[in-house]
Amino acid sequence: MSSSTGKPVLFVLTSHATKGDTGKATGYYLGEVTHPLHELEQAGLTVEFASIQGGEPPVDGLDLNDPLNARYWQDPAFRAQVANTARLSEVDPSRYAGIFFAGGHGTMWDFPVDASVRAVTRAIYEAGGIVGAVCHGPAALVNVTLSDGTPLVAGKKVAAFTDSEERAVGLDQTVPFLLASELTKRGAQHQPAPDWSVNVVVDGRLVTGQNPQSASGVGAAMRALLH
Repeated sequence: MSSSTGKPVLFVLTSHATKGDTGKATGYYLGEVTHPLHELEQAGLTVEFASIQGGEPPVDGLDLNDPLNARYWQDPAFRAQVANTARLSEVDPSRYAGIFFAGGHGTMWDFPVDASVRAVTRAIYEAGGIVGAVCHGPAALVNVTLSDGTPLVAGKKVAAFTDSEERAVGLDQTVPFLLASELTKRGAQHQPAPDWSVNVVVDGRLVTGQNPQSASGVGAAMRALLH
């Protein structure tokens, strides 16, 4: 089965490879790609990949003890897809039924400031498409405005990596801002759950998840909306 429009879903990955000035590596979090991807592919939905800079984005959370991670990472077709992502600024938003922003700490540096994130997200959402994001992926939504100038997240219920979780991993002083607090400043109704618990929030065509544990649930919720 394909989506009602027959259009693919665009997965967007960060191109940012370091955590602030720490010199420590980061990138997109692999499980936050493979878990939602599995949910969509099980339903016969097609996924295409883009990143901020195009090409091969940096990967983080490369946990190959996770069966889905191992399966995809050992799949030459998947590896080719993530090694050759489109540059987000060069994609045609009208081709997609939805857009999904995978997390990973790298997103905190490039997703909020990239003009193509704002433009492509607005275009897909205003055309009736689905917008999804998990963990730090909602950093993409911080500066997205609709055509009337209002923030996309204003008045909407959202989940995202919580300030408490950021403190728990010791990066609250490293990231450029605390994601949940920043979304709240934009008028979002942040819906936190206890650290590391599954938390998926659906508000209309906006689907967000709190942490890596929520990645499959975000994929499943997007799949439900796309059928």
